[in-house]
Amino acid sequence: MPTVARNIVDTLVASGVKRVYGIPGDSLNGFTDALRVNPQLEWVHVRHEEAASFAASGEAALTGELAVCAGSCGPGNLHLINGLFDAQRSRVPVLAIAAQIPSDEIGSNYFQETHPTELFRDCSVYVENVSSAEQMPRLLRIAMREAIEKRGVAVLVIPGDVGLADIDAAAEEVRAYPSHMIPADSQIEAAAKALNKGKKTTILAGAGTEGAHDELLAIAEKLQAPIVHTMRGKEFVEPDNPYDVGMTGLLGFSSGYAALKDCDTLLMLGTDLPYQQFYPEDATVIQVDVRGSQIGRRTKVDIPLVGTVADTVEALLPKIKANRSSTHLKSLTKHYQKTRKDLDELATPSKRTIHPQYLTRLLDEMADDDAVFIPDVGSPVVWAARYLTMNGKRRLIGSFSHGSMANALSQSVGVQSAFEDRQTIALAGDGGLSMLLGELITLTQNKLPVKTVVYNNSSLNFVELEMKAAGFVTFGTDLDNPDFSTIAEAVGIKGFRVEKSKDLPKVVKEFLAYPGPAVLDVVTERQELSMPPSITVEQAKGFALYAIRTVLSGKGDELIDLARTNIRQLF
Repeated sequence: MPTVARNIVDTLVASGVKRVYGIPGDSLNGFTDALRVNPQLEWVHVRHEEAASFAASGEAALTGELAVCAGSCGPGNLHLINGLFDAQRSRVPVLAIAAQIPSDEIGSNYFQETHPTELFRDCSVYVENVSSAEQMPRLLRIAMREAIEKRGVAVLVIPGDVGLADIDAAAEEVRAYPSHMIPADSQIEAAAKALNKGKKTTILAGAGTEGAHDELLAIAEKLQAPIVHTMRGKEFVEPDNPYDVGMTGLLGFSSGYAALKDCDTLLMLGTDLPYQQFYPEDATVIQVDVRGSQIGRRTKVDIPLVGTVADTVEALLPKIKANRSSTHLKSLTKHYQKTRKDLDELATPSKRTIHPQYLTRLLDEMADDDAVFIPDVGSPVVWAARYLTMNGKRRLIGSFSHGSMANALSQSVGVQSAFEDRQTIALAGDGGLSMLLGELITLTQNKLPVKTVVYNNSSLNFVELEMKAAGFVTFGTDLDNPDFSTIAEAVGIKGFRVEKSKDLPKVVKEFLAYPGPAVLDVVTERQELSMPPSITVEQAKGFALYAIRTVLSGKGDELIDLARTNIRQLF
């Protein structure tokens, strides 16, 4: 008779799950032993449980299928929580198995006792404690279905003794099935009427446009509307898109900012861009989202449409009048071309230091056509947003909603595990890489050929920018970094290091061509400013105040470096 743990493993295998990320522990012994006897489910041993949950988040983001991580009782599964928050906010299906202390000790303040059902509630669509073996098959089925259908995290809390108990139950198959959701005819009619009335319509497109590229271009053509994309929408919106005018938001382009601010009608497609200040102040707003609860969260919505983007746009298209003015579209695409030219001029070699824009441009030019890019939160996300080209085959994932450091390397573990032969490039900040540095050993141990690029500016660079914008003298952001290429070599990874622009193209080519895991440590310019799409009065005041305070604090040389580095951006 199989154990509860064996039933879990067999059910995951029957449902198409290929691997589990985690670290063993005594409360997980039943589960890991069940994995040992069923080699169809791979155990990916990481060095920190946070990396396990991030790896599962990365795999789920790329495959769209359920990914699984596990943690032993107490500290073991508590370490999962940050990566689970990322999966939950990124809306990818992840099952977390959180082992618990022995059943008869719960409530006694036993060694390593916590209350996972309470702790994980805020980062899951479903969390439940399994108190008996008889519950397990049904609760596992429910948890998997919740994660798959609600696109989020499900957590099962399982005491070690329950996992070892015998049970008379067969494995079950739980999978996702495609469906369609279309708004009511009355809402489609109202939206079409508003769109036909608009003279300057702009489309804001997000991650919800995945799989709807043809429909997106078709409605942009009929509306003669520029398309602004979000960071999460970039990989789905940008490829072969003559209507794209760039991003908006804190990482965006001035053309994307202008396209939203200048419109009289805004069509939001599968997006939940959180920054209210970037929305138009006086426009008719139509929002399409498969989750009705998302509508109207960021700006006042006049016509809500609850449905999938492809199906809703397909219903709208026959009702939209063609032959409208293209003045708005032409103005914004011209603006975008100038913005793009200005950004590209910054991605050039320098005699003095290496600009991060130049590094990112080289990676973009030399990476595979189907490469997966994973930027760390902070300045690597800025450069990824502006200098990586999406072509319909490449993927771009990251902690874009949760905004956690240390996601790049840890998510790359999940991506490379799921796609062994696909080029996976982690764009790591020096702070982010340092935070989960041990995961370099995970690459070695699991023979994962991830390419890790380190933007080594010896600082928490994006935090410094935020301080300057708010008028604060930078403090506590210095990083006394080692040579990361030497650390890589010490753990069995090929290391490269570049300090001069003239050496960069050759080394980037060698780095990407290396057949195993590799680290490229690039010393980049610390004072590089990632200029926002529109400088507010408050930000201008903040920079002025920063300058005054910096001089008074005796750090005036920092201002000289800042000006010298960024004069090309300002004039």
